[in-house]
Amino acid sequence: MAGALEGRVALVTGASRGIGYHLALRLASEGAHVIAVARTVGGLEELDDAIKAQGGAATLVPLDLLDMDGIDRLGGAIDERWGKLDILIANAGMLGVLSPIGHIQAKVYDKTMRLNVDSTWRVIRATDLLLRRSDAGRAVVMSSGAAHSAKAYWGLYAASKAACEAFVKSWANETRSLPLRVNSVNPGATRTAMRALAMPGEDPQTLPSPAEVAEKILPLTFAGLAETGRLFDVRQNRFLTYRDPE
Repeated sequence: MAGALEGRVALVTGASRGIGYHLALRLASEGAHVIAVARTVGGLEELDDAIKAQGGAATLVPLDLLDMDGIDRLGGAIDERWGKLDILIANAGMLGVLSPIGHIQAKVYDKTMRLNVDSTWRVIRATDLLLRRSDAGRAVVMSSGAAHSAKAYWGLYAASKAACEAFVKSWANETRSLPLRVNSVNPGATRTAMRALAMPGEDPQTLPSPAEVAEKILPLTFAGLAETGRLFDVRQNRFLTYRDPE
């Protein structure tokens, strides 16, 4: 199918639901071959059906991203089949727990940081060289406003997303002379299961849908994007400017 991403290969983690699902669907609708990664096989199969219904193609990868060796094998498989990667959407993550820092259980802390930070780094490591081989590599790593607001009780999630942003900024600086463009995205409050868990009393109908948010993120994967090493804020629909250290 013809589109802005015809012939491109895109990897999307957390693709079985929410923003990841709808980004995968839209990437495919623009012609990209989508490598969809998630733990939930049923969700991946629903995504595959939706992609096929619009004439697209996907490769399904049922994988728990806590399996670091599995991430490495995925990178090797992409190398063997395509020899490159054009688009990375590092979307998978978890809320953890909203709690006073002193009350966070060690096992909850470890799992949250392992998924939100360690697996994100491992995905970056597994795809870095593949993205460098693309003539217009694009990497989008999901962040959150929590990384900057650091509200009470949000310390665990905030710290994990702040760490991801630091990785992204450094990665962007390492690749600044290349065609690769690396950015973070703050999707803002979105009608997702994670948001409902964090804000149980909130009316979800007052929030934008994952499909609406995905539509605003999609252009960051196109070849014409010039920005790199920035935080894209979906609510403001623009890149926010970081002040470089003196």
